[in-house]
Amino acid sequence: MKRVGVTGLGIICPLGDSVETSWMAMVEGRIGIEKLQRMDPTPYRVKIGGEIKNRDRIDAFEKEHPDRYERAAVLSILASQEALRTANVTSAYLDSLRVGSFFGTTMGEVQLAERLSELNFKNLLNEIKPASFQKVQGSHIAFSVLDFLGIGGQTMVFSNACASGNYAIGWGFEQIRQGRLDAVICGGVDAFSRVAFAGFNRLLSLTPDKCRPFSGNRKGLVVSEGVGVLLLEDLETAKARGAHIYCEIGGYGLGMDAFHMTSPHPEGIGAYESIQRALAQGELVPGAVDFISAHGTGTPANDKTESTAIKKAFGSDCKIPVNSIKSMIGHTMGAASAIEAVMSCLSLDRGVLLPTMNWEVSDENCVADCVPNQSRAFHGKVALSNSFAFGGNTSCLVMKKTEAVLETTVHSS
Repeated sequence: MKRVGVTGLGIICPLGDSVETSWMAMVEGRIGIEKLQRMDPTPYRVKIGGEIKNRDRIDAFEKEHPDRYERAAVLSILASQEALRTANVTSAYLDSLRVGSFFGTTMGEVQLAERLSELNFKNLLNEIKPASFQKVQGSHIAFSVLDFLGIGGQTMVFSNACASGNYAIGWGFEQIRQGRLDAVICGGVDAFSRVAFAGFNRLLSLTPDKCRPFSGNRKGLVVSEGVGVLLLEDLETAKARGAHIYCEIGGYGLGMDAFHMTSPHPEGIGAYESIQRALAQGELVPGAVDFISAHGTGTPANDKTESTAIKKAFGSDCKIPVNSIKSMIGHTMGAASAIEAVMSCLSLDRGVLLPTMNWEVSDENCVADCVPNQSRAFHGKVALSNSFAFGGNTSCLVMKKTEAVLETTVHSS
């Protein structure tokens, strides 16, 4: 089996329009959540969300390429361009390899669907170009990335609710691991959605003020938007070209507990099974894990059940640091797990754990150490990145420093 390295990263989120701006903002514990500006929240119980602030690159791209791509595709293209830049590779180089473009999304090109719905309501659909209807399809996103970069290859889009990004990364990892592809552009994306915002309002899942993962007084999540992209390469090929390896993907685990359409399994069964499968594929014992990037939405049910799964996997007295960056950027839906995977790569590469902001009150049902309110130095070698979703979709990635982990792996006879 091939080993798989992460050589490029790209992000656009409410705290920044690049990896560096987003990383530094999170290290400092800044909050990208505020009253909604581009959508009138007056009719809704909750008025806050996580909107992308610096839109210069997005606006410039859309002005240069009018009507060619929809919003989720634009975000994916821009983040993919950054991933290639940080990997120090060109489109031409990737086009000489066997390449894939795999993305996860919850809502797809929902802003286009919302516009079409409004025009239909006004009996104005005849004003829409026929090509616009094709762009509603989720497959438009992964195709658009390769189309814009001028690269031939495989495409696939996953829609496993808020675990979608991890599903796409896991699929990309598997294709390289099995020797089917040489490099993969993968991640997750979602533009801000009126549909999602209204839906979570109706579910009473939103906090009215701030996101407080793992805090005893947590009130709910925050709907947000963003994109996260990783460039994966065959590790030996990447080393041979002198690439910087942010970390290595060691394995992944997927699950489906099918407990309820929106509520997590109260005992965290699916989450636990995903963690176990990821550890098994990565040939890791629980004691090898140094850090967990949590799904950590800030809802009472999610944080409790995720903590239950972690304690079941690592012991009731688990002291592994567990953070949730959703406290700073909100829940970016299908992009969440991909952005969290990018930040986990950087934590391993740069030796810093990002904080869980807004933590105020301890909760015996939650993890013991959620890296509360301040980033800290980190010297670990192995991280897990969890992502759990509606319908019982669960996922977990293993990420490790490339020089890890012989002394902590499971050896089979």
